[in-house]
Amino acid sequence: MARITGSRVLTILAALLCFPSPSFGVSNQTTASNACSYLQNVLGTGVVLPTEASYSSASKGNWVQTAWASPTCVIQATTAQQVSQAVRYLSRGGVHFAIRSGGHSPAPLGANINDGVLFDMSGFNSVQYNARLGVAVVGTGMRWGDVYRHLDQYNVTVVGGRILGVGVGGLTLGSGLSYLSDLYGLACDNVVLADGSIVNANKHSHPDLWWALKGGANNFGIVTRFTLITYPTGLVWGGYRVYTLDAIPALFDALLAYQSVAVKDPYANLMMQAFPLNGTLGVLLNMVYNKPVGNPAAFTPFYDIPAIADTVHIQPMTDFLASQVPPSLPRLNWYATSFKTDATLFETVEEIVTTSPELDTIRNLTAGSIAVGWQPISTSAIMAGHARGGNALGLANTNQTWFVIDIGWWDAEDDAVANEAAASLVARVEDAARTRDQYVDYIFMNDAAVTQDVIGHYGMGNVAKLRAVQRRYDPLEVFQKLVPGGNNVSELSQNVRYIPTTVLDPCSCNLVAWAVQRTCILASLFRRIVLAACS
Repeated sequence: MARITGSRVLTILAALLCFPSPSFGVSNQTTASNACSYLQNVLGTGVVLPTEASYSSASKGNWVQTAWASPTCVIQATTAQQVSQAVRYLSRGGVHFAIRSGGHSPAPLGANINDGVLFDMSGFNSVQYNARLGVAVVGTGMRWGDVYRHLDQYNVTVVGGRILGVGVGGLTLGSGLSYLSDLYGLACDNVVLADGSIVNANKHSHPDLWWALKGGANNFGIVTRFTLITYPTGLVWGGYRVYTLDAIPALFDALLAYQSVAVKDPYANLMMQAFPLNGTLGVLLNMVYNKPVGNPAAFTPFYDIPAIADTVHIQPMTDFLASQVPPSLPRLNWYATSFKTDATLFETVEEIVTTSPELDTIRNLTAGSIAVGWQPISTSAIMAGHARGGNALGLANTNQTWFVIDIGWWDAEDDAVANEAAASLVARVEDAARTRDQYVDYIFMNDAAVTQDVIGHYGMGNVAKLRAVQRRYDPLEVFQKLVPGGNNVSELSQNVRYIPTTVLDPCSCNLVAWAVQRTCILASLFRRIVLAACS
């Protein structure tokens, strides 16, 4: 079989199992403690209780304290069957649970839980490269750095995270911005999900589920493996340059010129971060050109701006990504918005992020800090997604900036003040964009705060379609009601009497759903496609 093409970018094969229809409720008929004891007996290894020495590391695997919690137990499954059995039991008992892949999101309870069960997906940690199909089968608990390093030996890569420590699952289901996105789209546009059973969901069979998973987060199941399209890779020209804060006006002019070209070079990509409370660090500009070409013309607007540090050189892509180091403060959050490319708006945003009174509020917190990020998104990245079957994001086909504010602080008692200040800053930027008629109605999920309505910004049509998909595959909303964190597609209902469940695992019976009816719904098998994709 030839390399998988864009028309088959996402495939999900699933099993629909039937069960009797007792009445289940969303209130805990089974306590989380009893559920953990039961699952420990049934599953044997892989269920970590608070009395065990490994509980602290298992429960606090999230990278910052804002995302820490105290789950009743942690399930460290290594097979899809274990995940299926556990979710089946929890849903029947109405026990709340959470899912953590890499735990990179700082959102409270976005990938952790109190008084409930945490699925730690780190046991799904394999990478298998299939050169014949041009795909890599990747466990959802993998970190992108491990994925890239494994694939480097074959001189291929995948569209994935820009920080090596980020987990595969959360980034991909949240859409996933990559330094390769102008060439190949977002991470979610480059996924082929496949298992070996009953329902084949792709562009031609169950296309609603195929579409919804690309940006639909954890609303439809627990994914244990992704099959990612691979692309040739080699040396790149990349690194970062550091500037003083007084270079911000010149950098904004350069950024405007970079984003305003009629046809952007898809091999060029960058992200710019300003640290308005840190005069030493100032502004950090990450640049990468996905070819071993020094000083490419795409970055010409930046070349005459004096830098105080420069690491840009020709190097392997994985080495370039290794230089992208996240902050190390114990408490973090981030807020996102989007706007078009406009000179006057850029000047206004510059003024907001350097002079607003919220900066003094953040400065007065213990270890209070802020990073303001500009991520240029070109129409080529958006069209690359359309070419691969589209996604649920509702992106406008226009050059735009995905803007993010990262805020850090030290003490938990400052949580409310820190988040209020950051949210206020983002609101100022959004108001300015709306005033200039340059606002883009999209929030990048991977950079959003838990309080931001990400899916609501996908557009009314896409939201309605996502809810229709959710009603079909999870009609009584187990992933809305028993998974309290994350971005849900429907509102809570007080009248749920039956809870279906969904478990996704490519190449190994990965979608299990309870039918609302007593009868079983069976679909035809597509075994040859599965065997080809998973061999």
